[in-house]
Parts: sequence; structure tokens; C-alpha cells
Amino acid sequence: MSSSSETQGSGSANPEYVNSRVRSRRAALFDEEDYRKLVRMRTGEIARYMEETEYETEMNALGARHSGVDLIEFALNRNLAKHFDDMLTWADGRLYDQIASYLRKFDAWNAKTAIRGVYSGTSPDDITTDYIRAGEFDDDLLDRLAAADSVEEVVELLSETLFAEQLAAAYEAFEEADVLVPLENAIDKTFYEQLLAETVETSDQNSPEGLYREVLQAEVDFRNVRNALRISRTGTDIGPAEYYIEGGRLFEPGQLRRLVGSFDELVEYIRESTYGDELSEALAELAEAESLVQFEQALDAALLEYSDTLSYTYPVSICSALSYILAKEREIENIRAVARGREVGLSPEEITRELIT
Repeated sequence: MSSSSETQGSGSANPEYVNSRVRSRRAALFDEEDYRKLVRMRTGEIARYMEETEYETEMNALGARHSGVDLIEFALNRNLAKHFDDMLTWADGRLYDQIASYLRKFDAWNAKTAIRGVYSGTSPDDITTDYIRAGEFDDDLLDRLAAADSVEEVVELLSETLFAEQLAAAYEAFEEADVLVPLENAIDKTFYEQLLAETVETSDQNSPEGLYREVLQAEVDFRNVRNALRISRTGTDIGPAEYYIEGGRLFEPGQLRRLVGSFDELVEYIRESTYGDELSEALAELAEAESLVQFEQALDAALLEYSDTLSYTYPVSICSALSYILAKEREIENIRAVARGREVGLSPEEITRELIT
């Protein structure tokens, strides 16, 4: 993925054109009826169904080398990368730079995938299956990360990337506790804090730059909510400073430290916040759920709904592009969940509970 808007030829942004293209792609995403069909299919039937959809090109190109869930996984990831590369070819100027920077989230995903895989002894082939090649990491780096012999080697290989500084600082904590949380949090914090640092602060919240920053702040807030509730519910002995991502609007570090100590107080604070309406359904599910899984799924759905609201309200902005990225991610995650669930024999009802809708 190219990282300079200079290759696009123009210093201006072109949200109207990008958004018109994005709307047509958004219309092709799977809907609830597609998922109702998929959860009742066997793996081979899912693959054949995908051949009749917009995944046809990827399924046919990869079908000679892969089969079953592996074929579906590779096709999903290649299709995702294709769509996001297309977005970059459509965009000019500042809009191109914003989209390119946001797509580094897949560098963060791939870095964490490599660390988890190497830590757990997963084979390089299985690690690369889980990669989403839509960021700036090239194939050579990704392959070397997957083939690393240790977590330390992964961290060293990432020393020339934007994650280097925080990963190096987090590695000592990883060695002491032998848990991946410090490394994963360092990657997430680096990505979001770098992304926000590249935005331009403005008093005009309805300007393209103001809306871009609002979407990013919401994503940071939702990430902090997820981590705070996870730690508060499980009672894990992790200080808020270790996972807190700066730049959001919902929490201050000291405030979060106090709220994490009381799960009920934390939930009530979120309910009364600026995101209360968007998260009301998610918080209601949290109260009834025995685990955080359903809440985290509802949280992802709420973030998408929030970005959708901004994209409808302010169509001539980056919001539509970011909303599409989130929606496409959701589709990929849902299809993957169906394929993996069917492979291990889960019932349609069990798989449906895993979907983000």
C-alpha cells in the first residue's frame, strides 16, 4: 500500500466520488438473510455459496491450492485487501492520507497475530492464514514475522515500524509476567495515538477534519470501554495505565482507575455518557450476559452504528469511508465465524450467537 498522497496527483480531497463508490460496495455486503443461509450450510456448501457472490474471483483464483476453511479464509482476506486498495486508488489528497493511515490498523492486527502465533507455537502457515494484508507491512516482513522463533525475535523484526518504541518498553513487562497483554496493548496504543496525532484539531466539529477526529475518538473510547469492563468484570490485576489509550473523550486516566474498581459504577458512568444512547442495548445485554463476549459483539455493532450515523448526517466527509471499512471488517469476521463454527460442529444457533449483526 502506498503511503503518500503525492502519488495521487492532487492535494485536494474528493469525498463525493469516494463515497459514491463506497455506497455501491456497501450495497453488496451480506445481509441477515445471507447469514441465515450460511449458518445451516456445511463448509463445502459455504464455499460454493461464496463462489456465487462477489467473492467469486478470489474463490476461483485460490481454489486450486486450498480447500475447506483455508480456502474461505484466504479468499476473505484477499477480498478485504482488494476492496481497501481500491479505496486508495479512488481517493486524493488529504482523504487518501486519512484512509491510508487508518488502514494501518491491519498492521496492528498482523503484528498481534504474529506475536500470539509465535507465543503459542502455531505454525508459520497457520499464522499467515490469519493475516489481513491490507496495511503497509510488505509480504517479506509478514512472512519473517510468522517464521520467527520467539516473541523477542518478532519484537526485533518490528523495530523499524511505528510500533517499535512502545513494544520495546512493553517487552520487559512481558518477560516478567509471561503474558501477552502488555505487548498487545502497546500495539493498540501506538496505532490509535499515532492516528490521532496526525489529525488536525479544529473547533469546527462539522468540518471534514473535525468529523474524522470524532470517529477516531469514538473508536478509542469504545476500545477503552471494552478493556475497562473486561478488567473490572474479571478482576484482573492490571493497572489502567497499561491499557489506557489517550485521545478519547470518555475517560481520564485517574478517573478510569477509580471506575474499574466498581463494575456497577463503571457501567452507570458509561450509561450516562455521550455514548449512552448508542450503547444502551449493549449495556442491557451486559447486565444479562454471563460473559463479556456478547457485550463485546454488541459494542462492535454499536461502533458501526455510531459511524453510520455520522456518515448519513455528514455524507461529504471521510465518515462514509470509515463506516464501510468497519462494515466490511464485520462481514469478514462473520463469514469466518460461520466457517470455523461449522468446521468444529457448532449448531446454527450457537454460531448465530457469535455473529455481529
